[in-house]
Amino acid sequence: MTADRPLVMDGAAHDAASLPVEIRFDKVSKHFRRPDGEGTFVAVEDVNLDIHQGELVALLGKAGCGKSTLFNMIAGLQAPSSGAVHVQQHDPFKEFAALRGRIAIVFQNDRLLPWRSALDNAAFGLEMMDVPLARRHEAARHWLARLGLQGHENDYPHALSGGMRQRVAIARAFATDAPIMLCDEPLSALDEITAARLRLEFAELLREAGRTAAFITHSIGEALDIGTRVVVLQRPARIAYDVRLGATPAEAERTEVRRRIMDVLTM
Repeated sequence: MTADRPLVMDGAAHDAASLPVEIRFDKVSKHFRRPDGEGTFVAVEDVNLDIHQGELVALLGKAGCGKSTLFNMIAGLQAPSSGAVHVQQHDPFKEFAALRGRIAIVFQNDRLLPWRSALDNAAFGLEMMDVPLARRHEAARHWLARLGLQGHENDYPHALSGGMRQRVAIARAFATDAPIMLCDEPLSALDEITAARLRLEFAELLREAGRTAAFITHSIGEALDIGTRVVVLQRPARIAYDVRLGATPAEAERTEVRRRIMDVLTM
């Protein structure tokens, strides 16, 4: 199944394809020089992928399949070896400054500053955008409350649990009001019970806020819980299966998608 002809599970998901394209990979390949200097290896191979406004796309694959390389090209940290990547019609590598404030990132680890309170950590992205103190604190308080951290605004990272710290990191990303969110396995460091609860809340907030998201994961369950669309990658990164899901897919549909994903990943 290719990116250009994804399997569509319902009409609502089909409508997403008619919305503007926020992220586009056009025949993208990425090669890296081998450490010994003897030639190159292929990390990404001829990827065509459009991510539309409001889609929550889970990029799913085994470790080493090239997920992070795709992520880095969206974030403007790496340029493709061939083809083109565009984010809101900008080249993120060559026009990095043009996308300032348009992309928020949630990392695997919370990356909180230990000398800052939860409030000041959640406001940090806005501070980097030169937003006045009162406005950035207002936004940070709002998102901390949405993520269940009201009353913890003045706590420092050492006083927070791992799940609470990651909630602060997610609040920091939402507070920027960036229309695009990149998520690099942001719940992988948490225990399964905490992660399961948080990913459902996270997905709901993304939908409510109308954000477009690319979510890197190696967990099929996580991909199905968060994604309105799941793109399965094989090594070197090429699209092996691409499926759009409804907001509330029936259990039979989830089971069938899970089965097909397993078939692809075990090839």
